[in-house]
Amino acid sequence: MRVLFRRELIISGIMGLSSGIPLMLTGSLLQAYMKEEGISLGAIGMTSLLGLPYTLKFLWAPFLDRFSPFPLGRRRSWLFLSQCALFFSIGMLGSLRPSQSLLLVCICAISVSFFSATQDIVIDAYRRETLGEKDLGLGSAYYIYGYRLGMLISGAGGLLLSDHMAFRWVYWLMAGTMLPFLCFSLIVKEPEVSLGPVSLKDCILLPFTDLLRRRGIWSISAFIVLYKIGDNMAGNMTVPYLLELGFTRTHIGLAAKLVGFWATLMGTFLGGLMLLKWSYKFTLLVCGILQAVSTFFFVILIPLGPNTFWLSSVIGFENITSGMGTATLAAFMAKVTNKAFTGTQYALFSSLMGVPRVVTPSVSGYLAGFMGWWNFFVFCTILAIPGLILLLSKRLEKELG
Repeated sequence: MRVLFRRELIISGIMGLSSGIPLMLTGSLLQAYMKEEGISLGAIGMTSLLGLPYTLKFLWAPFLDRFSPFPLGRRRSWLFLSQCALFFSIGMLGSLRPSQSLLLVCICAISVSFFSATQDIVIDAYRRETLGEKDLGLGSAYYIYGYRLGMLISGAGGLLLSDHMAFRWVYWLMAGTMLPFLCFSLIVKEPEVSLGPVSLKDCILLPFTDLLRRRGIWSISAFIVLYKIGDNMAGNMTVPYLLELGFTRTHIGLAAKLVGFWATLMGTFLGGLMLLKWSYKFTLLVCGILQAVSTFFFVILIPLGPNTFWLSSVIGFENITSGMGTATLAAFMAKVTNKAFTGTQYALFSSLMGVPRVVTPSVSGYLAGFMGWWNFFVFCTILAIPGLILLLSKRLEKELG
């Protein structure tokens, strides 16, 4: 039991909490603020572009791997600086009214996203550099736990608070939640990892040339993109599918928020535990197969109609397997990074992992309309096969050992 409460794992969870809070402040909470201020739906829809820094963070990650702005060490210095910047940018975001200065609101919001993505680079690198390979799965699970809780605090918590106080004070309150993490970044131990790149040119080029020289890097990259593509595509169309079957928004909300939330946490924890006992290859294979099966299970709702028991069962199973797959894939991405370039390489891999979430929404609706729901979910199940084939190939054998 003591293995589950080691200091490094608790730190991963706390850092995940710090990482999760800023995300919803430029998402659902900002959208609600803009709606209250009478901003057009078209402009509100464009707020999805505020997430671009999370996709492009590998572009400035090399500088975080090389330079240290304070004598706290590379990781703690950037962690402290990004959290200071988040405190001020979140507060400023709430101090502006979208109806009066929409451009400034967008600038502040993109600043929040930028500093949040910067914090993510540091936290991902810190986790890789302080945990052993066997602990990466459990460490990723703790991080995701904290991340989800942070999203719940700023997303659901922020919306609840906005019914009782002005959005301005909600944002300053959320900014205040970053202060304990500022103190935390000063007391955690700096990872004992030798400095990687030594020049500006090297800090930009070496992380990528190191990957390109690695045998099987294209297979690794393809696997990261393909492993959850079917799961992501199916998940993007779940709500329209369930509404068409006759479920109410209340049914879907309760199943997704109550059953789905706790099921995801359970699956994340199970994925981490599996890596303590089994190899990466076996764990990723089992989780990948279960993800595919849970995607296919959505079709059993078609003949059953709006049955809330089966809705909760299917969503619960899907969220458990998705959580397992996410935790094990995150651990694998950390495992295949070079510790000399952790921040840059993990940022690049996490951007690849996000490709299906960006690409599939643009085509999934058309596919569902063209194929019909049964064929669509069968197709999403089949999409899991290429990733599993890559997993069993000899090209990944060395990295999965």
